[in-house]
Formats: sequence, C-alpha cells, structure tokens
Amino acid sequence: MDNPAELLALAVSVARSASDLANRMRAEGVDAVATKSTATDVVTAADRAVEQLVRDELHKSRPGDAVLGEEYGGGQDQTAVRWILDPIDGTVNYLYDLPQYAVSLAAEVDGVVVAGVVRNAATGREWTATRGGGAFCGPRRLRASTETDLGQALVGTGFGYAAERRRHQARVLGGLIGHIRDIRRLGAASIDLCLVAEGTLDAYYEKGLNPWDHAAGGLVAAEAGALVTGLDGNPPGLDMVVAAPPSLHQPLHDLLSKLDAAGGP
Repeated sequence: MDNPAELLALAVSVARSASDLANRMRAEGVDAVATKSTATDVVTAADRAVEQLVRDELHKSRPGDAVLGEEYGGGQDQTAVRWILDPIDGTVNYLYDLPQYAVSLAAEVDGVVVAGVVRNAATGREWTATRGGGAFCGPRRLRASTETDLGQALVGTGFGYAAERRRHQARVLGGLIGHIRDIRRLGAASIDLCLVAEGTLDAYYEKGLNPWDHAAGGLVAAEAGALVTGLDGNPPGLDMVVAAPPSLHQPLHDLLSKLDAAGGP
C-alpha cells in the first residue's frame, strides 16, 4: 500500500540504519574522497555506501518502487512511488566531523511528497512528517516561528560550490543582511528546513537545491506551518527555495526577488 504513515515507518527504519552506517564509517575515518562539480564539491566512500544500503533496504521491502539518489541518480521509472534520497546531506561537515549532517529520505506518490524523515546522523535527532499529518521531532509536534518582523528574523542559507555562484550569493546576502536579525550557514539544507519547522530558524532560503536536498525537509517545514516556495510564483527547486512562516514569507520573498536571488550563475 501507499499509505503515507506506512511509507514513513519504512523511511524512518531505513534512515536509522543508514545513519548508523554513516557514523561507523565516520569513526573509522573518512576515506576515498572524490570531487563532483567542482574541487570543493566532495563525495566520500560513505556517501556511496550509505546510498547503496538505503537502495538495498527499500528494494527488499518495496521492489517495485523507484529511487532517486544524489550519488547514483535513477528515479526515472514510471512507478507510483518514488523515494528521494540524500545519503549524507552535509558531506563537507561530515568530512570535517562537524555535527550537522543528515540522512534525508522522502516518499513521493504520483509526484507529490507524502512522507519524509531527516535524521541528523551525528546527534540522532530526527524530524518526520506526513502530508496532512503534521511535523514532529521525536514525539513533539512542530510549529514554525511566530516572529512577524523580518528585521528580527534569524535566517538560514547556504552557498553553492562554484566560485561565480558564491560571488552572486554573497552579493544577495550583502543586500539582505541589513534587513534581518542575522544569518546562519550550517551546511545541510535538510537540517536547515527542519530548524525552520521547529522555529529555531525563523526562515531559510537557498539557490541551487536539488530534489534530494529539500524533499523531506521541505515537507517537514510545510507541515509545521511554513510556506515553502520558489520566487515569483515558481515552485521550490534549483532556482530558489524559500521557507518561512506566512508572516515572514512575503517580505523575505519580495526582498530576495528584488535582489535577484534566483539569478546569476
């Protein structure tokens, strides 16, 4: 069956096993570091091993489903259910042993994300959501920030790997930072979105996120009452993801649009 609660239960079980593997490999020392899009875009043997574990576990339980993962792609099969996976979101943090990296796993049914889990592998903290069923950290139901003044908002963001994109993002940040309380850059988009869900961050935005970066965390944020969108009527995606409670979303959106945050390389 494609019941969101059942899909979430499987996602949580698999994410926990994946987190355990990531932690064991981290304790043994990170090896086989390679690069992808640029010299700063790293991938480790653990990224690939964790993704393979998740794929194998999902296949055992639901052999007919498709899987889209950061490291091995896929997910193009015409199936009702597609899993969207980032095996280690925050690989640079993982590489440096900074405790902000996560297994992010979402279940999509007929193109709509209906269940998701983000598990901080370093700490064991776990955020979950089902569409229409709310967002939780452990047993605690989440609510996004009640802040209404953008000038008092703590805003998270992230930066791309290519130098030219970073320069554009720095220009956007320069135009934004005088209008908010402060900025945070933690290095794992899925965790950032979950922090919006629980109100630890008032809002978050970033250009360049792939589906595996925001599928699970975006659902968690949305189910906690945040609006999760792109800019200028577009859905969240590569051009931009903005997550904020309704009271902050419009002013943040408008400022980011004015600053051409979705533009540049």
